[in-house]
Amino acid sequence: MRKIILANLALIALISAEAQQHVAPEVIAQKMQWFADAKLGIFIHWGIYSVNGVDESWAFHNRKMSYADYMQQLDGFTASKYDPAEWAELIKRSGARYAVITTKHHDGVALWDTRMSPGTPQPPVETPPPRSVVTRSPAGRDLIGPFFAELRQRGLKAGAYFSLIDWSDHDYPGFTRDSSRYEIREDPLRWQRFRDYYQGQVTEIAAQLKPDLWWFDGDWEHTAEEWEALKVRRMILEANPDAIINGRLAGHGDYETPEQNIPVETPRYPWWELCLTIGDAWGWQPQDTAYKSTHDLIAIFADVIGHGGNLLLDIGPREDGTLPPGQVRVLEDLGQWNAKHAEAVYGSRAGLPCGHVYGPTTLSPDSTTLYLFLLQGVGGSVEIKGLDNQVLSVEVLGMNMPLAHRVVGKISWSRVPGLVFIDVPPEAADPWMTVLKVKLDGPVSLYRGAGGLY
Repeated sequence: MRKIILANLALIALISAEAQQHVAPEVIAQKMQWFADAKLGIFIHWGIYSVNGVDESWAFHNRKMSYADYMQQLDGFTASKYDPAEWAELIKRSGARYAVITTKHHDGVALWDTRMSPGTPQPPVETPPPRSVVTRSPAGRDLIGPFFAELRQRGLKAGAYFSLIDWSDHDYPGFTRDSSRYEIREDPLRWQRFRDYYQGQVTEIAAQLKPDLWWFDGDWEHTAEEWEALKVRRMILEANPDAIINGRLAGHGDYETPEQNIPVETPRYPWWELCLTIGDAWGWQPQDTAYKSTHDLIAIFADVIGHGGNLLLDIGPREDGTLPPGQVRVLEDLGQWNAKHAEAVYGSRAGLPCGHVYGPTTLSPDSTTLYLFLLQGVGGSVEIKGLDNQVLSVEVLGMNMPLAHRVVGKISWSRVPGLVFIDVPPEAADPWMTVLKVKLDGPVSLYRGAGGLY
């Protein structure tokens, strides 16, 4: 009996530990559907770091420059040519279905009209104005609300990036990589003041901006309990039950967020998103002009959606709100390809497991249509292995070009399917990536055995 009780307690502990990592999928499946269908989002890192073109927040944290010099950039942040309608229109043309913008990075500088007064050295001489571009920079206005309005006018979802970390705030324990202000256990009241501060800002954003998606960052510096992550999740959902939260709220989010690197294997949780820079830096930096090519980005995008994920592609505006022409061009190209191949992208599901086709694939929602993304170009044959279905037709997507197919190696006494070969002529080539549409006789059925009789 004692062994049974201990085993049950261990199971309960395991379930509890796993519950800390993810919300049960069945609880959030309905509200996650638009996210699953969207496939592409645009990430925007914009803040005072774009004045001198330095690392966002990390420039002073890693002591590449002094904190005073970093914050001096407030004086040069004008947003003088910022046109939120132009941004939203470009995002729409890219084929993205949502955008996420930095409302506040680790430097603690807000881009919306926050009314929360930051912490000060004790005792404070006077209550300082909010640490925002509205009150402390020439921009002098809320930059997030107008952008959200333009996105929604175009039917796009609006996401708010929010840093839990605030290295500028005197009530926050951390400052630079090799210095800190205090230990939480030694001054819990000070830590509570900071929690009240950042949670007050979350409440402001929820009330003023009503994000469709929250993109938290910085949770690694403290535990879920220290952040009061579950409380923050409840605050958000009370304001908007349909809000989606990324996986960086110390385990209390709705989807995983790998950064820069594509997972080799499909993440086990149903929803995930790769966040990726268009160049090397997150925000605008003058030397960062070696943007990823359209070809390479589409190859990455196909790989991501083939594993059932989304791509959140980052761009970095200059301090005045203009976008580098190279970034604009990449988004325009991406939009042309997405428009041509829309049915293989939006609303699709993860494709075939590795080994069946050499390259990414997606499936229609009913799994009766298979889309093949040809990484190796055209002018040769594509092979599909282990497909139990009969192929009804094949065509080059976006070109109305039918292609013939043949089945090779099917043995009458074995249940192992034959190999499906599709010859793709050079004239089928897309400038960036060709996609084939393979219509099946029913929902996809795959042979996963070792060959032979079984």
